[in-house]
Amino acid sequence: MTSSYTDLGVELMVTGENAGTWGTKTNTNLNLIEQISGGYAIQTLNAAGTGVNTTTLAKADGALNATVASRIIILGAVSPQAITGNKTVTMPVLTENFYIIKNSTSGAYTVQLKAASGSGATVTWATTDKGYKVVYFDGVATNTGVVDTGFSTSAGDVTLTGTQTLTNKTLTSPKIGTNILDTNGLELLNLTATASAVNELTLANASTGNNPTLSATGETNVGITLTPKGTGEVVIAAGNLNYGATAVTATGAELNYSDLATLGTSAASKVITANANNLTTISGAVLNTEDALTDAADIVWNVVNSPVAKVTLTANRNLSAPTGTGIAAGQMISLLVIQDAGGTNTITWNAVYEFPSDTAPTLTSTGALGDLFSFRYNGAKWLLMGQTLALTLA
Repeated sequence: MTSSYTDLGVELMVTGENAGTWGTKTNTNLNLIEQISGGYAIQTLNAAGTGVNTTTLAKADGALNATVASRIIILGAVSPQAITGNKTVTMPVLTENFYIIKNSTSGAYTVQLKAASGSGATVTWATTDKGYKVVYFDGVATNTGVVDTGFSTSAGDVTLTGTQTLTNKTLTSPKIGTNILDTNGLELLNLTATASAVNELTLANASTGNNPTLSATGETNVGITLTPKGTGEVVIAAGNLNYGATAVTATGAELNYSDLATLGTSAASKVITANANNLTTISGAVLNTEDALTDAADIVWNVVNSPVAKVTLTANRNLSAPTGTGIAAGQMISLLVIQDAGGTNTITWNAVYEFPSDTAPTLTSTGALGDLFSFRYNGAKWLLMGQTLALTLA
């Protein structure tokens, strides 16, 4: 009888055969087994012509250095090898072994690993995958296939480059770059970093019947700033907006500042209400605090910020037309004009102030007394509603 060989080329000798060469053949077999266990081989891919072609990995019976009998295989070259088309690499049918194989080629082409014949499974390196795979040839006689066992740059491992999908992976304190993209690769959320940051946002989910929360955390008192771009707006969908003791109801007929708790006083829970006739009720006084205007040659009065104001005259003055953003017909304003100790100071009123018979009043000339004027805006002029002169203020 003569020797036979395994699918990876190990020689199986029979009794009485190879007299005088048994030791040499045994040593070759041992070296071959060592090569299969941890050997390293470089297999240049077929580059004859251009485009798609096949490289065959063949065994070498009873001999060393066959690529198929090496544990680690580099497809291409260490440099790596430039290829000009998609490549196919075939392994002998019936091979049953596992390998660590690297695609060491350059160029946007695939490299496919398969059995020399049969319709079994194949493994393919994508055009951008230049990494390692651990593959297993099942050795099935009628349908030899190769399986990617998962150690690869395309089968679940996280790499420094490339786009990968992570499923059921836990990331502990991950560091994220400047943005998060959606499934189309478009910007979903942009992030900026502050070197000295101590405050952050905390997002918490919730159990049944409770609301998830977005909170500002960090220092003791931290707010949240929402900044629209340009003329954009912060839009809250239909529902209720609640802030502590404050509740704004989108569909209700009331604006609640519940019990005025933050003001340190008490009142009915519904401070402002509206009925079906669009009548608004306020269960308390509306207070416009009195602001002092700056005495100058031309007195400026912002009637939106300071609808109730006073000014002390130290010389003859001009009162400019009221200013302020959002002035509208129906607005009412009040001004107290006070003489300094010397008295006799006058005011020249801007033409937008309208007095009976187009005649402005003569101010009190006595020092330290005041004259009070109230106006109502009609969209064009500020009409005098009433005046009280020579008031003692102290």
